[in-house]
Amino acid sequence: MTAGGTVEARIAELGLTLPEVAAPAGAYVPAVRTGSYVYTAGQVPFVDGKLPAAGKVGAEVSAEQAKELAGVCALNALAAVKSVVGDLDRIARVVKVVGFVASAPDFTGQPGVINGASELLGEVLGDKGVHARSAVGVAVLPLDAPVEVEIQVELAD
Repeated sequence: MTAGGTVEARIAELGLTLPEVAAPAGAYVPAVRTGSYVYTAGQVPFVDGKLPAAGKVGAEVSAEQAKELAGVCALNALAAVKSVVGDLDRIARVVKVVGFVASAPDFTGQPGVINGASELLGEVLGDKGVHARSAVGVAVLPLDAPVEVEIQVELAD
């Protein structure tokens, strides 16, 4: 386990707060458990129920700001996982991260943006946060969010 004893203690050590799970914006749930796995819905970077930035990365939103927002998405995804398993210490590993970046037509730095999510998961979960990943550029995301992240985690027995 990471220094600090529990995943939530590590989140606090990093100066972060696990947020409340955002209410779904459609006909879905924030996360679903099946067997030993939890799949989250795509998480946009809501902070206190609001998007701190909107628009396309490489235009209205800088790559650096989008990378920070991808970390917020990952934190929101961990909150979604907690909502179905109760305790983030049950995570055996993050299996997959999929990140979507609303991109200006000439923006090609999607992997660097989604590194914000990957790095946060590594900081919080240590080796359990190492994962496979896709970073995809898209024309637009819901609510004009610049980034959206979903994760799949495996639970310990």
